[in-house]
This record gives sequence, C-alpha cells and structure tokens, in this order.
Amino acid sequence: MSRQPDTFPPDPPPAMPARRKLLMAGAVKTLMDEGKVLHWGLSEMGINTLKRAHATLPVTAVQSEYSMLWRGPEQHVLPVCDALGIGFVPWSPLGVQFLTGWIDEKTRFAPGDIRALESRFSPENLPHNLQIVALLKTWAARKNAAPGQVALAWLLARKPWIVPIPGTTNRDHMLQNTAAAALHFTPAEMAGLTTALEAITVRGQRLPDAVQVYSDVDAPVARLMNPAN
Repeated sequence: MSRQPDTFPPDPPPAMPARRKLLMAGAVKTLMDEGKVLHWGLSEMGINTLKRAHATLPVTAVQSEYSMLWRGPEQHVLPVCDALGIGFVPWSPLGVQFLTGWIDEKTRFAPGDIRALESRFSPENLPHNLQIVALLKTWAARKNAAPGQVALAWLLARKPWIVPIPGTTNRDHMLQNTAAAALHFTPAEMAGLTTALEAITVRGQRLPDAVQVYSDVDAPVARLMNPAN
C-alpha cells in the first residue's frame, strides 16, 4: 500500500499563526543555506513551539512583552531561553509608557488606543498598579535617573542575554532610553528592587481577550492522516 501524503486537519484560528512559526523554521533554514539569512527568531509563541522550532533550526532570539509591569516570561520562556542559549528581546519594556511615570490615576485613553482595552489600565485597576511607578520614582531619585531608565536598567541587569527594545518617535526619549545602559545596580540594590517589585501584584490583563488568545499558543503536532489507518 502506498504511503499517503501528510495532511493537516484544520486548526482553530489561534493555532494557525503558531503553526506558521513552526513551519517557518524549515523555510528559514533553506534561506540560511543559501546565505540569505543570518539569524531568526520567534515572538509570543508557545513554549513547546519554541523547543520544536529550535530543534529544527537554532533560534537566535525570542521577542515577547516583558517589563516590570508584565513578568509572564519568567515562568517558562526565560528558563528555556537560558537553557538553550537563546537571546531574549523584551518588547514594550516600558509598559506602553506606564513605567515612565507619564501615566497617573486620572489618565484615560482615547478610542483606538489599545491601552483603553487593557484592564490593567482601567480606572478600577490603575490606582493599584501605580504602586510600581511609585517604586520606580523612589529608585529614580536614589540613582539620579528617570523612572523609565530604572525600568530598563532592571531588565538589562536580569540576564546578559536580555536586550530590551523601547520604542519612541521622540529624539530626547531615545537618548534617555539608551542612557539606561549606563545605569547599574549593585547585587544588593538589584535584590532589594526586585523584592519590592514582587510585593506588588498587578491587577488586570495585559491584553484584550481577542489579542491574548494568539499569545503563548503552541503549533499542533503534525499527524499522518492515512484513510487506511
């Protein structure tokens, strides 16, 4: 009996982007063999997808949200990156402006601003979560720095292979952000800051449900679909 070709059953929508990430590993490997690609990475993938993709073609870096406001990657992603030698690139390392100190309890977001849909910035949760900003301001005064610089320096001090990418369209903000690389903590300072941060539990979701459903999703394992079986 001839072998039937591999086919894939339809997946629910959240699994489709995850599968593309996994299949991409093979495609990128071909481009690397041709000398057209040097490095590649994944973003917001499920942890098993990361492991499987890395087994196909070593992943250079993972990009996911990570900051003092959202520390989800510490649970599974960062340990795997550490074990496999994969770099980590935090996007939104300043918590979509929250960690800069520009947002206060009276802040409301305009229609079309995704922060208006994130319950961590809702009027009910914002006052509580501003405890993190108060902590940053205390340390900023101590280190003669801006709150955002403290937040970025904390990320840089977590692991040498963590490289945050703060985004801005303002030149002054860009210069302030890059200057965070010169801000350092002693081991005691880092421990004290992290301990104080861990005492604050963030309330609310980081993303709307319609967006969150596409994060941390694993690609389905390919199965041989043979009618004779």
